[in-house]
Amino acid sequence: MKVSESWLKSFIDLSLSVDEIVNQFTNAGIEVDSIEFVQDPKQAVWTFKIPPNRGDCLSMEGIARELSLLNRSTYQVVKVAEPLVELPDTLPIQIKNPNLCPYYIGCIVKNIDTAVLSPTWLKMRLELAGIRSVNLVVDVMNYVMIELGQPLHAFDLNKLDTGIVVRESDIGEKVILLDGQALELKAGTLVIADKSKIQAIAGVMGSADSAVSERTNAIFVESAYFNPVSIRLAAQQYGLKTDASYRFERGVDPTLQQRALKRAVQLLSEIAGCKVGAFLEYQSNLQSSTNVGIFLRKEKIARLLGTQFSETEILGLLERSAIKIEKEAEGFKVYPLPFRQDLVLEVDLIEEIARLYGFHRFQSEKLSGSLNYFPLCETDNSSICFKQLLINRGFCEVITYSFVDSELMTLLSDIPPLTLANPISSEMQVMRTNLWPGLVQAVCYNQRRQLMRVRLFELGNCFINEKNCLKEVEVLAGVCCGSLYPEQWGIKKRLHDFYDVKGDIEALLTLGNDKDVQFEQIEHLALQPGQAAKIIRNGQTVGYLGALRTNIIKRLELEGPIFVFELNMEHLRKTRRTTFQTLSKFPSIRRDIAILVQKTILAADLKTAIQNSAGELLQSVALFDVYEGQGVEPNKKSIALSLILQHPSRTLVESEVSEIMDRVVSTLTHQFQATLRE
Repeated sequence: MKVSESWLKSFIDLSLSVDEIVNQFTNAGIEVDSIEFVQDPKQAVWTFKIPPNRGDCLSMEGIARELSLLNRSTYQVVKVAEPLVELPDTLPIQIKNPNLCPYYIGCIVKNIDTAVLSPTWLKMRLELAGIRSVNLVVDVMNYVMIELGQPLHAFDLNKLDTGIVVRESDIGEKVILLDGQALELKAGTLVIADKSKIQAIAGVMGSADSAVSERTNAIFVESAYFNPVSIRLAAQQYGLKTDASYRFERGVDPTLQQRALKRAVQLLSEIAGCKVGAFLEYQSNLQSSTNVGIFLRKEKIARLLGTQFSETEILGLLERSAIKIEKEAEGFKVYPLPFRQDLVLEVDLIEEIARLYGFHRFQSEKLSGSLNYFPLCETDNSSICFKQLLINRGFCEVITYSFVDSELMTLLSDIPPLTLANPISSEMQVMRTNLWPGLVQAVCYNQRRQLMRVRLFELGNCFINEKNCLKEVEVLAGVCCGSLYPEQWGIKKRLHDFYDVKGDIEALLTLGNDKDVQFEQIEHLALQPGQAAKIIRNGQTVGYLGALRTNIIKRLELEGPIFVFELNMEHLRKTRRTTFQTLSKFPSIRRDIAILVQKTILAADLKTAIQNSAGELLQSVALFDVYEGQGVEPNKKSIALSLILQHPSRTLVESEVSEIMDRVVSTLTHQFQATLRE
């Protein structure tokens, strides 16, 4: 917002220096971006950076009012004369969307002397405000907008067809704007139209079909209040940022429209002579609703500002910017002026008190507080433990967006995601039901930059929609691809496989001090058959592990294989209490057995059966060899297991060991039809 010194002097007595004015606005939260000095006439021109919530300062009168408020002085309100209605002509007005346009007023103006040009003083003020002169009618509309803050628009009356209709556009309707740009409008855009076509995008820009020229001697002038959100969306949709939309989307004074229209008619009459028709006015109940006031508590002022204000100080500050203040038992009931649309909540009023008091007057203090340490439960593992373990194993932590592409989410999960009502972009349409989409996109990003070895993990929330109730689930997930180790001379290059990632997960599960962990083969929408497993811990499903399907890898143009895993943190954090067991002083005995079983039998089931049959003397059982091929039937496999036996208080004798091994072999033969391999 550019403000010239000479124009500002017509509103307020500028006894302050340039630096004093800058300091006052800066202390009140309105930054002065730059100061220029022009020679003809010699004066300062300030460029103010008006905050988005202070639409009331986007005019000369608003700046003068603000300066008088800060300086505790008076300012001159623009005097607007009542126009003399001399024409019987009217133009019917129809408002089809009162929620988007609650107030509309207009009038016909004829017999404008086209030979009269914009006076020098008017063109000079517009130029200093950063607006070029076009013609008399347009200059007057712009002048009133800068002077009072209410955008106006003038239509060439001879180009309008039977009245004005304020409505929403239909899909595919077209309009050629004043800047020559041809637009095809989307459905729902608020427009000003006549009987035959669209004449303006409401609050943004007019149509070239009804544009005012130097030869125009009859116009229809509109002044309206439009819904700020509607104007902001239209300006963003079509990439149109105008002086009018800049003010409408920040909220203009809802009581200013009639006054601004009368001011424009007054200027046209004084400069070029004209005859004015009757004012046609539309007002909905939305616009005329009563202000209910804002309750302000004294104790909250002190709590938020950290300074005790007396009742007299509070009243003195607020009365400078509020139309009415009623004192109540615990505070005040405040009724802001209509142009202060930023004062809506109690905290807005508290900020206003701080602003008028002066931010620079608040004393800065060092923050102090006490740190309380609470002991961690022995049966809970913190997230840091799991993160650090993965980092130690060569993973890097990433943080990805909770909003993901719906197509990618459908590829990686069979849980229906929640669709966003107003997505940030077309690639962020739904909320993730697992962390794999973000991790896979990170792999895409790295591989396209020739970084083929990727080991990433993320700890974050997934969002599951259950019976119209959004449930947040904390999940630890990871992705691996490329070479298992960084390139080196000592180890040959080898790609990740299923068991490498399974080992990482087993290391994570070891933090829980649980032996009852199983990996059960499953069919999964996103995982390759034969390389997909469900992770079961203490009888509960805690996650999934597997290789991405080949068709998904090809579709995303990636290089595989790519392995992913996911663990539910709610089940992962709970651990068993660590207990100490006395180490035996007596030697352990190892026995190895090799058995032939069907290919479909899982090693985990064999180990469970051995643990159940061997009894308490069995310390551990480990799988150390799997063989298929020559010498073994096609539908069978050879599995070799080692058993460690030990007694805590004596040395085992051979007969005891033989009895345990016989029992184990008998169990395997009975349950799995296993045979000892010779």
